[in-house]
Parts: sequence; structure tokens; C-alpha cells
Amino acid sequence: MKYFLTHFFLFISLVSLKAQAELLAAGPMVGYSTMKEVALWVQTKEHAHVRIEYWTIDDPKTVMTTEEYMTLKEEAYSVHLIADQLEPGHKYGYRLFINDQEVQRPYPLRFQSQTLWQYRTDPPDFKFIAGSCFYINEPEYDRPGKPYGSHFEILDAIGREQADFMMWLGDNIYLREVDWNSRTGIYHRYTHMRSLQALQPLLGSMHHYAIWDDHDYGPNDSDRSFWGKKITEQAFKDFWANPNYDLTGKGGITGTFFWSDCQFFLLDNRYHRSKTGFEEQILGDAQIQWLIDALRYSKAQYKFICIGGQFLSDAKIYENYANYEKEKERILYLLDQYNIHGVVFLTGDRHSSEITKLETKKGNVFYDVTSSALTSKTYDHKNESNTLRMDGTMIGINNYAVLEVQGAFRNRKLTVIFKDSQGEEILRRELVFPPFKRK
Repeated sequence: MKYFLTHFFLFISLVSLKAQAELLAAGPMVGYSTMKEVALWVQTKEHAHVRIEYWTIDDPKTVMTTEEYMTLKEEAYSVHLIADQLEPGHKYGYRLFINDQEVQRPYPLRFQSQTLWQYRTDPPDFKFIAGSCFYINEPEYDRPGKPYGSHFEILDAIGREQADFMMWLGDNIYLREVDWNSRTGIYHRYTHMRSLQALQPLLGSMHHYAIWDDHDYGPNDSDRSFWGKKITEQAFKDFWANPNYDLTGKGGITGTFFWSDCQFFLLDNRYHRSKTGFEEQILGDAQIQWLIDALRYSKAQYKFICIGGQFLSDAKIYENYANYEKEKERILYLLDQYNIHGVVFLTGDRHSSEITKLETKKGNVFYDVTSSALTSKTYDHKNESNTLRMDGTMIGINNYAVLEVQGAFRNRKLTVIFKDSQGEEILRRELVFPPFKRK
């Protein structure tokens, strides 16, 4: 009898564990990192209680836990959990619990807190991934013909980089005709992307930040008139875990974060976009004012301005900023006037990659690193009339960018490496700036 009961309860326990594992739709995903807290994201398939336990790698016996939350249908059963008992400069392991049962994942679950280096040491070296245009085929809703998306070996290659974080530069999902007009469709598309099995290991052990472009905002080339933008704005916030949004107070996803001695400015190129009369704009007055104020205040070595479409290219094609001359000239004038040093635009959208460089008459240098496409269809744009393209930098195959920041304080070096879907290096460039004129 004792033998029977032991095995019976073991069977019940295994059934319960399997049931909780089957409730997991996607994740965990590691979001933003600071010195004292980290965001973790999880999605279940129905209402469930979710929490995460975590510990420092060098002290696995001291276990901390996030608050427990119930996932809700109106938030697509997604939840943001905050690990808020961190100390700076540590690496952590973690595990997921659904309804008080551990849900084991067949890959490492890791995150890190940022280092307190100011006034103490040189800033930590770090590297991050930049990419855009991540299309996942769904045949019943895709357009007829050859599939637009490719295979997912690029995700394995990115995972092998062991980078500190990934910066998703827009078109991270592709809303379809079936999605645009309903909350159900929009949230289905986000869930379809996030639940991709090939993506899960990358989500679980690398920090992730994101902006959007037209395909995760609305229809192709959509602007401020898009009727569903409040829904896609909320969906973006539900599925990504940036540290802040809407810093202008005017709606949208504008935000910022810091990593080591660098600052990232996350711009919204859709919510306020207009091509009407006197209001031909992409960012709009409030966002430009915030950006310039924040750049002037920033003490960061490199200032990465993340925006969905190309900024510096002078080719007046498609949705390039060159088509919005007055606003582009205004931004460049302000960057140049205030001698904003170390500016690198990180852009996507174009289904090809390249590096664009602008040197002003004053001697200021700005770069635009375009990284596209991760899995979407690609094009070779070497014949485009971008006169500012750095020689030999056009890439017309699926690829991603690795950016490395290294060196002693005030003597940092920024290197961009593009790699193909197998992780093989295609191109390497160091981005060199003139000496910084300190006040």
C-alpha cells in the first residue's frame, strides 16, 4: 500500500508540473537592467499566478523572489515582474513558478545588474546586438507566393554572442491585414511573435529593449492618423519591458536608458508622423525638444539615438528622413550648434544594412548604423544615391549588428561588426569621432 501511495503521489506531482508548464505561452524574457532592479516578462495561456525566484551566481543558496501576480486576459495574460533586491554588478540565475510549481526551461535563465563604476573605476566594457525586421511566417494570413520570412538560425547565432543586451530597432513584428482593425488581431500578432520556440533561449538570458516602426505600429507606412494606435501602444508596453515610455507626455513610446557610460534614446517615429501641409514631421516639436534637452544634459561617452527609419542617408526614397527636409535640417542644426559629441543613430527598416557618416563644416561627426533585416526579405541597395554611405558597408543579406564599447574612461573605442545568419563576420568598422571639446 505504501509503495502504491508513493507512486500515486509522484504521478500526481508530475501531472501537476506538466500542467503548469503547458500554461506557459512565452518567456521568461529579460527586460531592462539597472543597478538595483531588473524587469522580467512572462506570458501564460490563461489566468495563472506567476512569480520568479532569483539568486546571485556566486551565492545560489540565498534565494530572493519577485512579487506574485495573476496574469489577466486584458493584458494578453502577460506580466512584468520586478527583481528589486539586487546589488550592482552581479550576475543572477532565476527560475519561473506558475501556480506555485516550478516551470523548468531547457536552457539557462540569467540576468545581470549594472555596475556602479562612477568615481571608482573605468566604465565596464560591453557589447550589444542591434537588429530589425523580424518576420515570422503564418501561411493562413500571409500574402500568396513565396514566404516573406526566412529561417531562424540567426537567433542561435545571436545567442552565441553572449552580448549584454539586444536593441530591437522596429518591425519586430509584422501586423497583417487581418490584424490592423481589432485588438484581438493586434494581440494575436504580438503573441505569435513572442511564442516562437526558437526565440525562447535568447529571451531568457539576454536583456531586451525595443522601439517600433510601421509594422509593429500599424499598416505599412502608417502615420499619426492610424485609428488603432492606442491599442498598439498598449500592446507594445504589454509585450516589451523598457524602463520608461512617453517621456514627452504626448503619447507614444519615447524613452531612454543607460548602459555603462552610454545613453540610449528610444524615439517614436510613428505616433506623431504627418505629411500634411505645414506639419511635415516624423518626431514633432515635443519629441525634438525632449531629445535635444536630453542630449545636451547627457554626459554619456556615446549617445545612441534609436529610430525606426534611416536618419542621415541623403537618398530621398521611401520613408527616409531625407523626405522630411525641414525637420531633419532642424535636428542636425541643433546637434551641430550644441556640439553634441558621440552621436550614433541606430536605425532599421530598409531590409539592408549600411553605415552612413556625416561630418559638418564645424567638424562634428555623426554616424547612422542601419541594421536590417533579421529574418525578413532582403535587398541590395548599393545603387541607391546615399552619398554619405561609408565605402563597402552595404549588406544585402539577412544579418545583425554587434556593437562593442571598450577602453579606459575618456579613451573609449566603438566598433561595429555585422554578421550573417550563421554568425560569420561580414564587415567590421571602428567609428571614430574628433576629440571631445570639454566645457
